[in-house]
Parts: sequence; C-alpha cells; structure tokens
Amino acid sequence: MTTSPPPPPSPSGTPGNARPLRRLTARGRAEAHRVASPLELFFDLCFVVAIAQAGAQLVHAVVESHTGEGIASYAMVFFAIWWAWMNFTWFASAYDNDDVLYRVVTLIQIAGVLVLAAGVPRAFEEHDFLAVILGYIIMRLALTAQWLRAARSSEGPERTMALRYAGGVVLCQVGWLGLLLLPEGGRYWLFLVMALLEMCVPLIAEKDHPTAWHPHHIAERYGLLTIIVLGETIAAATVAVQSGIDESRSLDELLPIAAGGLLIIFCAWWIYFAVPIHGHLRTSKEAFVWGYGHYIVFASAAAIGAGLEVAVEQAIGKAHLSTLAASAAVTLPTALFLLTVWALHARHFKVGLTQQFVLPGTALLVICCTFLGEWAVLATGLVAALAVATGTVLAARRTARASASPAAGTTV
Repeated sequence: MTTSPPPPPSPSGTPGNARPLRRLTARGRAEAHRVASPLELFFDLCFVVAIAQAGAQLVHAVVESHTGEGIASYAMVFFAIWWAWMNFTWFASAYDNDDVLYRVVTLIQIAGVLVLAAGVPRAFEEHDFLAVILGYIIMRLALTAQWLRAARSSEGPERTMALRYAGGVVLCQVGWLGLLLLPEGGRYWLFLVMALLEMCVPLIAEKDHPTAWHPHHIAERYGLLTIIVLGETIAAATVAVQSGIDESRSLDELLPIAAGGLLIIFCAWWIYFAVPIHGHLRTSKEAFVWGYGHYIVFASAAAIGAGLEVAVEQAIGKAHLSTLAASAAVTLPTALFLLTVWALHARHFKVGLTQQFVLPGTALLVICCTFLGEWAVLATGLVAALAVATGTVLAARRTARASASPAAGTTV
C-alpha cells in the first residue's frame, strides 16, 4: 500500500489527449489551475450581442414611455439569455472535454443565441417571440445532446442525473412553444410558470448526484461575464454621450451624466470583485442560490447602461419622459445591483454591523439620489465611490487590528 493516493488522471480536454472524439466524463472538482477556456470566452462574447440588443430595446421602450411593457419584455428576453448561458457554464465546468463534437455542439449553441439576438427587436416592438423562442430552443436542444453524451459515458446515479437533465430540458421546450399560441395577456403568466419549471430542472436532476462543477472555475466564469456586461454598459453609455454631443453640442447637461455613469460602473466592478467568492461555494445549495441570484446581478448591470442612455436622451430633449423618470432609470438598477451583490457576495465576508450596513445603506442613498434632478446620476456615482472608500477603510482597519492581535500569528 502507498501512503498517498495516486495522482488524478489528466482531464480529457488537455492537449495530451488529441483524439477528435472522447468520452464525455466528469472532470475533477479539485482539479488544479482550472481556468476558462478560449471557447468559453468566445461563448461569452457572442452572448453579449444578445444582451446588447435587449438593452438597446429597453432604452427605446423607456424613451417612448412604454416602460412597463419594456421592462416585462426585457425580463423575459434576458431570462432566456441568462438561463442558456448559465446552463452551459455549469455543464462545461463539470464535463468540458474539448473534443471536436463538444466544440461543434457549443458553436451550435452560439448560433442559437445569435438567432435569439436577431429576434429581440421584434419581441419588444411587435411582441413576436418566434425568433427568440427558436434561438432558445436551438441552444437548449444542443445542450440536451451534451447531456445525452454525458449519460452515455457514465453509469449509476450520474447517468440518471444526466438523463434527468436531458428529459427536463426537452419537456420545458414544449412548454415554451405556448408563447407562440397564447394571447398576449397570457404570455407573461406562462413565462413565470415556465421560468420556475426551468429552474426546477437542476434541483430535480441533481437531487441524488450533484455534478462535479469546479468552484474556482465557476466563480471565474461568472466574474468574466460580469466584466463583459459592464464593458458593454460602458460602450453603450459612451456611444450615447457621443451622440448627444454631436446633436446638442453642449456639454453642460452631459458631463454630469458621463462622469457619474463612469463612477457607477467603476464602483460596480470594484464592489463585485472585492472578495474571492469561490471559497463560499462549498455545497450545491449555496451554489444554486448564488448562481440563480446572478440573474438580477447581470440584468441590473446591463440595465445601468440602458439607464445611462435614457438619461442622455432625456438631457438632450429626445426622450418623452420626465427628469425624475430618467434618473430612476439609472438609480434603481444601480441600487438593485448593490443589494444583490451584497446578498450574494459581500455579506459572507463582512464582520460587524457597520461593515454589513455599507452596501444596503448605499443602495438606500442611491434611491434618494433619484430626486436630485439633473444631478442625480453624478450624485449616484459619488455615493457609490464613497461606499467603495468606506468599505476599503473598514477592511483595512480590521486587517490592522487582526495583525496587532497576539493571536494573529495563529489564525489563517
């Protein structure tokens, strides 16, 4: 007998295994140096095309005073984008073998999101979800094929889990077809039902055997998409400011929005990445809550960019809404982002009431900024910057006290 276990086999996706087709077996959850693959990064960039389309249509709806309909359509379209992305991400974390068939099926999923993106304008303007549903079904059936491959390469509880995933995904696609048949008034209720059913599939599929997802890899994948979404937000806001300058040739109204928007996005990045969250993802229950909660994180981050575009449109007189409504288009998604990041990330690492109150208190102040008229966006950015400064100071003081403690040398 040996005193240490044998080293784990190298993952099937490594360059040493160059066969074009390989068994789709689970990767090790403790695999060292696990990082996002180039295919995953490409996948994210293509998904942001659909996110950008949804954000642009939300801007158009709010500017034309169709806020309620715009938000409802945005929530539905964004769910389709986010859910397809999330399912691929967790599957890839557990089963990515990077063979030829895996790559081809992933590229099919990318084609599906591009079809979905092409249908976003019609979904918002004409409530025609045919292209959106078609693109979604392409993505989901491609993922079903991956689960069937995983089932073929496994046995016992793992095989049952993979078959449950495949069956659940297919059944849900049948339900989504109802969006094409029901009258407009019933679509929102069907969406709520189907969204809940979709989110129940992983819970049912993994009740006896969880997938072998990698905590560090999952945290990195979510962080990368957050960066890409924030980058898209900056790009959209920059184009809006540039367009405003070209049309109004006046910086007085636009500079506070531009400066405030930049501060908001910078602070959103800082706050999201302030703590290493992968250490918190220890169990499937924690991971499900954290992963599902990111629907709000991603949707609110993208909506901040849409809100900045609305604020610019209102400032140059092109939007049919009040200054208060335009300000709320920025402050409300910002407050929602702060609260959700606190609930999912920050609260697990804060010590004491003062540290715990920083982000919720900041969200409350951001909502109050809504009533500051044309200075609302700049004030929101300054409040967010103050929150970052306060959190940094409190964390530094805690570290200094821990270092000065006689027991500091014995703690980790």
